[in-house]
Amino acid sequence: MMRTNKTFNGERLKKALAYNGLSVAELADTVGCQRQTISMYTNGKSKPMDEDTVNRLSEKLGFPVKYFYEKDSTIKTGSTYFRALLTTNKKYRSEQTQKMEFVAQIYNFLQEYISFFPLNIPSFTPNMSPDKAAEMLRDAWGLGNRPIENLIHEVEQHGILVTSFSTTTNDVDAFSQMIGLDGHSYFLIGYSNNKTSAARIHFDIAHELGHICLHDWSEDVESLEKEEFKRRENEANSFAAAFLMPEEPYRRDAERMQTTIPHYTQLKRKWKVSIAAMLRRSFSLGIISMEQYQIMMRVLQRRGLRKEEPLDDVILTATPSLLKTAVVMLLNEKVFTEKQFMDELSFAYDLSLEPEMVEYLLDLPRGLLSPCKIIPLHSLKLKP
Repeated sequence: MMRTNKTFNGERLKKALAYNGLSVAELADTVGCQRQTISMYTNGKSKPMDEDTVNRLSEKLGFPVKYFYEKDSTIKTGSTYFRALLTTNKKYRSEQTQKMEFVAQIYNFLQEYISFFPLNIPSFTPNMSPDKAAEMLRDAWGLGNRPIENLIHEVEQHGILVTSFSTTTNDVDAFSQMIGLDGHSYFLIGYSNNKTSAARIHFDIAHELGHICLHDWSEDVESLEKEEFKRRENEANSFAAAFLMPEEPYRRDAERMQTTIPHYTQLKRKWKVSIAAMLRRSFSLGIISMEQYQIMMRVLQRRGLRKEEPLDDVILTATPSLLKTAVVMLLNEKVFTEKQFMDELSFAYDLSLEPEMVEYLLDLPRGLLSPCKIIPLHSLKLKP
């Protein structure tokens, strides 16, 4: 119902549009409003005067009516690094950025009740090489030189939030965002669960770690010159390769192997990294020549292995579990019922969402916060 004692918040409408990947024009067409009217709602120059209009906006965008009358969060979001910034439509980037903002707000709620792991990222000197930074992070996390079996678990254990959700385009691989909360900085990494290969997911996560460790988060990434952005992407890729495949042990393994798909498949089983990434690492370390690297990449292309490699359906990695565990703990320990959880998020944190949206954003089991209602039984009797 319309809350007459509150004011419609045009910023909330703008965020709901971004979340759904809709333009003002697309929304106007579906709710029966003029495009200019919706535009005026989003910039605060006008407000819906009748309850029916807000109800139509709510129904189309999938947000509760109350959401549009709440104040905005005080959480400060920094830059967002997208691996495919130069090729992904801005609409898709805005969609994922908005989702991450909601995740940050939910995390703000959860940390009032749950003791999360503190952020454990060393202080890196300016212009430190990606290889040196990767070595420092491995030392800080006690990883030694061993292959990393479950990178997502390691990242979560050291205070970085990870979540995954489906995306409306395969152009979005992974992205990372910094948030400011109560004077502290937190990092979130999101990745598309359209991608199921553990080896590729590991590299995506390590790439985002590279941005977290190496790059400035106080500036607008989208304002960077094209060449500067490419330089940072290359540095993040180099960091990921060095972090996942430390030079000394990887070199020993790779130098014993012939440069063939079967032999690199054996390496993949151990290092949990894609064949393409290992070939690139071998070339950068001087283990194979540029000619060998190019030949192997053509072989992968010719055999249709660029999109799906050997062992992609065998090597597994755990899904993000930190935020899921926090929600399940609050429910199991009877801190909240499902309804109380959603009510607290709404009343105390000004974030009224449908339960299904929170389940989607945190990759929770469907129905966890919106259990099916039990159908009441009639007092019938069996026939004798």
